[in-house]
Amino acid sequence: MTTEQQDLVLRYGRMIRVIRYSEEWEVKWNNFLDLSRTNSFLHRRSFMDYHKDRFVDYSLIVLDDEKIVGLFPANINTKNEVISHSGLTYGGLITELHDKPINSIIYLKLILAFLVNEQIKKLFYKQPPSIYNISSQEEIEYGIFLAQGKLFRIDTSFAIKKNGRSPFQERRRRAINKAKKLGVEIKETSIFYQFWELVLKPNLLSRFGVNPVHSLTEIELLAMANKGCIRQFDAYLNGEILAGTTIFETPTVAHAQYISAKDEGRKNGAIDLLFDILINDVFSEKKYFDFGIVNENEGKTINRGLWDWKEGFGAKVYAHRFYEIETKNYSKIILE
Repeated sequence: MTTEQQDLVLRYGRMIRVIRYSEEWEVKWNNFLDLSRTNSFLHRRSFMDYHKDRFVDYSLIVLDDEKIVGLFPANINTKNEVISHSGLTYGGLITELHDKPINSIIYLKLILAFLVNEQIKKLFYKQPPSIYNISSQEEIEYGIFLAQGKLFRIDTSFAIKKNGRSPFQERRRRAINKAKKLGVEIKETSIFYQFWELVLKPNLLSRFGVNPVHSLTEIELLAMANKGCIRQFDAYLNGEILAGTTIFETPTVAHAQYISAKDEGRKNGAIDLLFDILINDVFSEKKYFDFGIVNENEGKTINRGLWDWKEGFGAKVYAHRFYEIETKNYSKIILE
């Protein structure tokens, strides 16, 4: 037992401790997510473990008298630094929906103390954008402040909040009407091949010289393992695919993980009609529709074309913050 854990037992009569995740905890890990404030399939082991060959897992579990009270998806890099999580859009501390805010800060302190005991000097913390939390969890940022965490990156994620959102800009409406007149069709499909091989990969290779983060095989396997959470929508004209998007769905958010269109799909408004239907029909009951970030160069630059296009649907900016924390600063988190 660490000194911090001993102190907590004396103060609160609670045995709170941090352990490394192992496969024997898989079922309990996944079950806890259903009760959490960030109930995202991204944190299920079926999603996290598909790329375990790329990242050395260093996920942690917080236990209170042997009951799970917190999860911490993470990996460790070659510099002996822990990141939550390099293979995920966001990581961070996951706690129960109705847990007390003070407990989140206690768990963060214990995680940092655990890492010190493991000879790890730095933690890189990827805070989820607020839209992904079922209820507020901003007390964790206060804990990071107490630990003198350094904000080193901010990504700007564009999302539509369904209540009180701004109307579409006129140019978006014109593009939508153009696509309707041409007879563009929007379809949901369980087949990812056409979008991946005919639209997404050619665009990424020609514009940026890169492939999608997920290969076609990987996205197919992930969709099968996380049924109903990964959905594919494509736009067609005369049977030809012109545009598409891959949606990652959580309880609060429909997130466009991949968006891509052929030149014709941009010119004739197919991509605009696709998102009009997703926002106003398919995901009309979701609290947020998230277009994703518009940043490049680790947040230092923005893609103005993407910024203007996403803003045209009435989307607003939600910050995605990245912190660097020296683990020894756990001692600076003083709560009384």
